[in-house]
Amino acid sequence: MMNTQKGFTLIELMIVVAIIGILAAIAIPQYQNYIAKSQVSRAMGETSSVKTSVETCLNEGKTAVGTCALGITKSNIQATTVAGKAPKAADGTNDEVLSETTAIVATFADSAAATLKTSPKNTITWTRDANGAWTCTTKVDAKYAPAGCTAS
Repeated sequence: MMNTQKGFTLIELMIVVAIIGILAAIAIPQYQNYIAKSQVSRAMGETSSVKTSVETCLNEGKTAVGTCALGITKSNIQATTVAGKAPKAADGTNDEVLSETTAIVATFADSAAATLKTSPKNTITWTRDANGAWTCTTKVDAKYAPAGCTAS
């Protein structure tokens, strides 16, 4: 009388473990790329929202950075700054101001994906030209750059 086999043999279990290992070796780097790309897109969206505030401030004649609330939101992956230089005032000062050629710069912080925390710091920059058109450039790797933002 023959006994029928019940359960899995050791070889069958080892094959399953090997298959899972191969799939994980492929999936983990792809997931890390996805995380980096989504963080870049998120940072682009967060800094893009500041453009409206800058335009409003310029239209109202509020050019000193301290006189206008730009509504920059805190983020765990970036620091955002708004910069522009105006010609020297009559009193000789050259204060940080909003101007027709203002730039909004987002720098990825320590909690960003590892590929975004390289040195020199990766940034996303929105630059306004004198005609009011905004362009986006980024220093992140081109494979992470979102559509509408040129990798440099």
